[in-house]
Amino acid sequence: MPESPEEIHARIVAAAGPGGRLPMPPVAEWDDLPWEVVDGALAAKEIGEPLAAEAPRRGAGGEACPTCSGDPERVKVWESWNFHVARPGRPSGLPLVLWLQSNEHMDYTEMGDDQAAELGRLTVWLTRIMERMPHIGRVHVSRWGDGEEHLRVWFVARPERLRHVNGSLAVEWDEMLPPTPEAVWLGDVATVVSKLTTHDGRSLV
Repeated sequence: MPESPEEIHARIVAAAGPGGRLPMPPVAEWDDLPWEVVDGALAAKEIGEPLAAEAPRRGAGGEACPTCSGDPERVKVWESWNFHVARPGRPSGLPLVLWLQSNEHMDYTEMGDDQAAELGRLTVWLTRIMERMPHIGRVHVSRWGDGEEHLRVWFVARPERLRHVNGSLAVEWDEMLPPTPEAVWLGDVATVVSKLTTHDGRSLV
């Protein structure tokens, strides 16, 4: 069962102290972060000149593909013929972050109608399963397509009642909050996989 907001808050206080602040992730190294500090104030970054060409996504042309080679930071926990669900290699700050990925090198634009229908069903099932777990406030479903050639949809479960951990920036809190205890996290992943397997596919945990 996911931790309650009170349990999460207790971990935060233990890590940062009462009224303390958690350490910042290395945002200064993130090239795509749109802000920077200028003269002590937060400001938008200057937009540079356009690149000569789009950077190739990882795995382009079948070369050095992290999904095909078994990236230890994305561990497969469930699979069907066309898709699989993966978890991170270790727990992070939010209760659960899972990825639904295509098994083949393809994106939305390359899917057939049957694959698109399966993706839609899996998206609804995963969201429903995760949101019905105790202490989950909402599951945000997002897709960013600049990483690699496999379609990857994020399922980000935020805790209920922590008012600052909300909206699209919940993903940023995932890197700042102290990690969820591993036993709790693995148990919650197993629960999601078990319930998803009642619909389709097979468990890998």
